[in-house]
Amino acid sequence: MSKILIDADGCPVVDQTIAAAKRFGLPVLLLCDTAHDMQREGAETITVSKGADAVDFVLVNRVLKGDVVVTQDYGLAAMVLAKQGYPIDQNGRVYSEENINQLLHGRHVAKKIRQAGGRMKGPKKRRPEDNEKFEKSLVGLLEAVTAKFEG
Repeated sequence: MSKILIDADGCPVVDQTIAAAKRFGLPVLLLCDTAHDMQREGAETITVSKGADAVDFVLVNRVLKGDVVVTQDYGLAAMVLAKQGYPIDQNGRVYSEENINQLLHGRHVAKKIRQAGGRMKGPKKRRPEDNEKFEKSLVGLLEAVTAKFEG
């Protein structure tokens, strides 16, 4: 495992990810667009031009086998899986070959409903226990990936 990349635009767990990365001695790349100036100690920031999916394309081009990626974007998660990376969302759900197709399908259905004038319920307000759940899941993922690449 070489690094952790964060799809940082609107990501609520940047600080928790940097702290976990420090424990494992891993570098962190924050990727954001020009609308989000993000600088954090312990991470390198890469700022890209604004545009639909601009950050996603830069991020996926930097992913190597074994990298961990923090993102809530199912499409980006699918591309990370294709490059043998390990995507995880801000709630601690680890994306996998077993769940990505269902998640992408759900996103497609929701888009169709919105296009037809329907309304979808938005995400719940984030609570401190959501951050704790993410941290626990991220540390578990980092331990598993580290063991896989060291063993």
